[in-house]
Amino acid sequence: MKLYGQNIKPKNLDRIKNKIKFILYLLLVTSTAQTQQTLIRAGRLIDTNQKTVKNNIDILVEGNRIIEVGKNLKLTSGKTVDLRDKTVLPGLIDSHTHICLTPDYSSNPPVLYKTNTYRTMEAFKASKQILMSGFTSIRDVDNEGADMADIAVRDAINKGMFVGPRIFVSGWAISITGGHMNLTGLRPYVDRKVEQLAIMADNSDDMVAAIRDQRKAGVDFIKIYATGTLRHINRETLEPLSQLTKAEVEIMVNEARRWGMDVAAHAYGGTGAYHAVDGGVHSLEHGLFLDNKILSLMVKKGTFWCPTMTVYLPDEGASEADTRFHNRIVAEHKKSFQLAMKKGVKIAFGTDIGSMPHGEGWREMERMVDYGMSPMDVIHSATVVGAKLIRKNDELGQIKQGYFADIIAVEGNPDQNIKAFRSINFVMVNGTIAKND
Repeated sequence: MKLYGQNIKPKNLDRIKNKIKFILYLLLVTSTAQTQQTLIRAGRLIDTNQKTVKNNIDILVEGNRIIEVGKNLKLTSGKTVDLRDKTVLPGLIDSHTHICLTPDYSSNPPVLYKTNTYRTMEAFKASKQILMSGFTSIRDVDNEGADMADIAVRDAINKGMFVGPRIFVSGWAISITGGHMNLTGLRPYVDRKVEQLAIMADNSDDMVAAIRDQRKAGVDFIKIYATGTLRHINRETLEPLSQLTKAEVEIMVNEARRWGMDVAAHAYGGTGAYHAVDGGVHSLEHGLFLDNKILSLMVKKGTFWCPTMTVYLPDEGASEADTRFHNRIVAEHKKSFQLAMKKGVKIAFGTDIGSMPHGEGWREMERMVDYGMSPMDVIHSATVVGAKLIRKNDELGQIKQGYFADIIAVEGNPDQNIKAFRSINFVMVNGTIAKND
């Protein structure tokens, strides 16, 4: 017998046949492993795009993708998950998180008291808490001096080292000397030695260099501080400190765009917020004092907004003056939110979690409803709009054929009662079941 022109002796033929059989067996096993499926039977399924609910729908998952959505689907291999007594919807998206922070960060700046290694461990823990609360994708907006801990956690999840949410990171933010994220109150010698909470860039060359440095490190987008923080707000007029000119914003937006990245801008309102929107940022974060002029420009430019309203409530035990100040902020924030809804601003759900305990994103959902947004619109904001913000609306935010298998389930009707999100029964991320109560 000849094989590929070589003479094969009969006594070797059986050995060759056995080897071929073994190779075919390995291929069969590999193929079977790759085609393992999960069939989810949903009692109620929320169509987040159409804002409707469908009853008794099946979802067929293969690998990390949804391959079919319909009624009475069949499973060729794998397992069935019975969620016929639950409401099923795509995994939620939190568009403003800080996994490298814990709620005590304001009084205990982590760059002074924690190693970056320790903060990375905190970020691992935070990402797991966030996932278990139903958020399968997050946009982490500034690690606040944790070196590249956010990038490390994202990469570890992406490489399968542990199960966590999809993370889109900004790494270090960019601010100005004396502005937000620049530590204050330290004597000059100490101040020069201490690592700051962001990159301080006071001219266009430094701003461009910072963006290139962040891109080299592997960030997904850029975070800038267009206004100051609470200590920079004029307590009489509520005007926040403007940190950037329109020209400076445009320089950073254009440089980021050259590298295929968007820019998110911390902006409370006033001139700084207007410069950020006019300069072309992709999103405004917080927006405590957005007036008609700024919101109209946001609609015209298509700028997204992450309101993050819950974290500005007065702290328990705060002084009477601070409580009055925060109550004024909360009232203005509420007005901005309600006006933004009327004008049709693209509101993406965001919590600023890290400033409040990880795993409690439901608090912001309830606040949005308290301020007048319907539960279904909150869900839409935390799925479809969030997916558009991170430019993944063809893969995330809906339960649809070809989309990533990011799926959650809750009891009751969250589209009618937002408090249903206080308890998440089922979480699947990237086709892997992370929680099934």
